[in-house]
Amino acid sequence: MKHIPSIARNGSQPQKLAVLRQAHQEWNDSPDILTRLTRRLSTTLSLDNQMAILAEEIGGVVPFDALQYRHQISGTDFIYASGVGGPHRCDYRLNLEGEFYGTLSLRRRQKFAEPELEAIELILGAAICPIRNACRFITIEQAALTDSLTGVPNKRAMDEAMQRARQLSDRHGDKYSLILCDLDHFKAVNDSHGHVVGDHLLKLAARELEKAVRSSDSVYRFGGEEFAILLPHTAEQEARKVADRIRENIDAIVVNCGDIDVSVTASCGVATHLTGEVADQWLARADEALYQAKDHGRNCTRVFASIG
Repeated sequence: MKHIPSIARNGSQPQKLAVLRQAHQEWNDSPDILTRLTRRLSTTLSLDNQMAILAEEIGGVVPFDALQYRHQISGTDFIYASGVGGPHRCDYRLNLEGEFYGTLSLRRRQKFAEPELEAIELILGAAICPIRNACRFITIEQAALTDSLTGVPNKRAMDEAMQRARQLSDRHGDKYSLILCDLDHFKAVNDSHGHVVGDHLLKLAARELEKAVRSSDSVYRFGGEEFAILLPHTAEQEARKVADRIRENIDAIVVNCGDIDVSVTASCGVATHLTGEVADQWLARADEALYQAKDHGRNCTRVFASIG
């Protein structure tokens, strides 16, 4: 770090400001790779963007053919890959203050020389703090979009996903269906057996929902004992089959409470997105279908049929 003249401590306010401006300008204009790297990395909390910057800066000092970064953040694998690999590689575990922030690997056709490995280590040493901040930001972001009880995405995540699905459906004409699934008479379970049993049932229900759908489908806790399932590339009748499979899986749940087994059924409402329909209208049609399922005795599926 450059020495700031004593005038910054003892001079007048305008003089202090002038020194600060000069230091800022020198920091911005510095050709030093480590200063430039930290400056560039500090402009973004996107881990993808940071890895692209890091690959560019490393490549300017040590040529390589491929770079891969891998880290598991809040149970989700994050992978960044650039280029095509060679037979020689060097691997680095990124750690800071006892915390692990992923593994970075470089590959190329020629063996890495010792001075090159030292240069890479110096660059990674300058990059680790911004990388840590980006990883923590992802963790916070995911926590804000995850239901703390069941571990599935929450209503906020569902709202964002429905907006994206609506746009894709309108743009490309793809079929997107929404299922609302409500556990029947769930209040009675809480009243009779307590919230510990009720919470356990909700966790099991979320797990069974995820088993009943494809990896491309998404399960959300919509609120209380209600879940939502977003199905891309799925029309009404296909979605109805998924809803019936969901009900079968939930019907098979049994929680032993000592002298009694507790089980629960589910009602489902299905609606397929209509061209030009906003997310709230789409959700309202699925909710109406769910209401019809409950009005017809529960433990069944109803579809809000689209026209045309």
